[in-house]
Amino acid sequence: MSHELALQKALIAHLKADDGVAAILGARIVDGPSDGTPVPHLQIGRCESRPLRAEGGDVEQMLTLTITSDFRGTEEAKAAMAAVRLALSDTTLEADGIRTASLGVRFADVRTSPDGHRTHAVLRVRAVTEEA
Repeated sequence: MSHELALQKALIAHLKADDGVAAILGARIVDGPSDGTPVPHLQIGRCESRPLRAEGGDVEQMLTLTITSDFRGTEEAKAAMAAVRLALSDTTLEADGIRTASLGVRFADVRTSPDGHRTHAVLRVRAVTEEA
């Protein structure tokens, strides 16, 4: 089983089921290009991974999550960022025989697009996954 695919599947399901995230983003969590997706939404982007042992087993992953908002100002993007951070703290995600041994937001950045019409919150999530 792909650790990367299992983590993405579990992450999407968990965030969609979280009341705090759903209150801001609804079910607008996508794993591909977000063109045409109503805002606010969260896009799962870059995924870096590497085995932690030469013989395999645990996998360290760094995911980039981007929240896009067209609310004037940073309030909505920051609220969504906080909701995602809270949803991922002190939780274990599991799907397809893979679970997180460690999970947390390691970096967050909020910025306004050059045209000033959208705000983006970028989160870097670190996860270590293992076979369940």
